Amino acid sequence: MNPKEEEPKNVGDETAIQNSSDIPALLVNINQPPQSLSQAQVRQISPSALAYLGDAIYELYVRMFFLWPQQRPEIYHKLVVAQVRAETQALQLRLLTPHLRSNELEIIRRGRNAATGRPKRLNPEIYQQATSLETLVGYLYLTDYPRLQELLQKLHLEK
Repeated sequence: MNPKEEEPKNVGDETAIQNSSDIPALLVNINQPPQSLSQAQVRQISPSALAYLGDAIYELYVRMFFLWPQQRPEIYHKLVVAQVRAETQALQLRLLTPHLRSNELEIIRRGRNAATGRPKRLNPEIYQQATSLETLVGYLYLTDYPRLQELLQKLHLEK
């Protein structure tokens, strides 16, 4: 290809990203799991393992949320760390609680009871709430991805 010849840009791609209010809905669809697990399979996974998975999914969602408008990496890091801190996750859980179903509240309870060993700077209740949110995210990622999308869109993330 001649250096002066450039491939035409896909105009649709540019306009799809310009409206940042549409980004959270777009982001939760990007990393859809290949298949859901059965309830029997999920019951075999410990709440701690669900929280481990949920922590990664939650942080990925937050990282993707802050991609637009473009920032320097240190700004991204600062924004994301503020949202994935245990204190902020505990607050997000309290805001989501009125929207949760009975089976989700049971997962929250299991996650809270599984929270052991916490950073010394944290109140144990805050750590339990944060772990509960992560457990719920991990559980829904594996069992009910559309419900996870719905709840993630209710988060109060601030740019």
